[in-house]
Amino acid sequence: MAEATPEGPFQIPSCDSCNNPAVVEQAYSGRVLCGKHLAKSVRKKIGKELRLQLPLKRGEHTTILVAVSGGKDSAVLLHSLVDLLGERRDVTIVAGTVDEGIEGYRPPSIVCAKDLCDQLEIRHETVSYPELSFIEMDEVVRRLPMAMEKDNNAPRMPCAYCGVFRRQGINHLAERIGADYIALGHNLDDMAQTVLMNVSNGDMERTLRLAPHTNNRVDGLAPRIVPLRWVPEQEIHLYATHKNLPLHHEECPNAKGALRWRHRDLVATMEADVPGTRHGLVRMADQVKALRDQVVELGGGSTRPAPPHPCERCGSMTSGLQCKACDMRDLLSIDEE
Repeated sequence: MAEATPEGPFQIPSCDSCNNPAVVEQAYSGRVLCGKHLAKSVRKKIGKELRLQLPLKRGEHTTILVAVSGGKDSAVLLHSLVDLLGERRDVTIVAGTVDEGIEGYRPPSIVCAKDLCDQLEIRHETVSYPELSFIEMDEVVRRLPMAMEKDNNAPRMPCAYCGVFRRQGINHLAERIGADYIALGHNLDDMAQTVLMNVSNGDMERTLRLAPHTNNRVDGLAPRIVPLRWVPEQEIHLYATHKNLPLHHEECPNAKGALRWRHRDLVATMEADVPGTRHGLVRMADQVKALRDQVVELGGGSTRPAPPHPCERCGSMTSGLQCKACDMRDLLSIDEE
């Protein structure tokens, strides 16, 4: 049992590995860790996921696009990948940032992303919404009332549009650099929230499409990997602080009120009441995907989501006749008399 260290009127628990002051108590595991041993724990989890999600074949070169935003998750992701894979001659790591056009929020975060890339000596690519023929998010927010007036079923939150446009931006960057894989900074909390949202909506297909995509590749798209999927958000933040990574701490001004924020609070409450709930939600999604694969192997091919094909309008991969991005372009377009 870790000893408590007196510190004024408080008692700081000691790390169960070295007896230095702890920075985190992992209720889900029972571990109590200092900054150094927390960083080792996070590195071990990420390394294990990389071995499972990133099959590096001898004699073949692999290029990985790391989606970076300037925030803590993508900073820890990039730092860890460079730490674990940066010395390999058969791996090239490139960072990529999508500029959504959110004044006062995105510009300083891009500065943080560039500073980190400079520190790690990693190439940094960017793409803006106008370069992709999308309007910037500040203008999307201005046009939302018009879109809802045009179609009562139009998405009411900016995040719905931004998520679709940003996904295409990441695909664009991956194609630009010839990426074999796209690494995303989704942490354990993010993954658990997504699973709960899908369960709440009865959306089995979205659950089946969750990354990682190592074993379920889609033709025309670089498969996505999520090496941070078992690392809680709090530990990501502590790791970034311990490593003194340049971070942009502000939340997106358009995110408040989004459905994900409500599920974020739900998952946090559930985890506080029953430690390990986040892990359970993600394991459940993995089991559903594994069960689907077993059914497919037994001849139930119709249970696998239909493979996407090029959008008739823009050429992006989609499961419908027209992709979501083009649908949203239409909703946000201003009819000229």
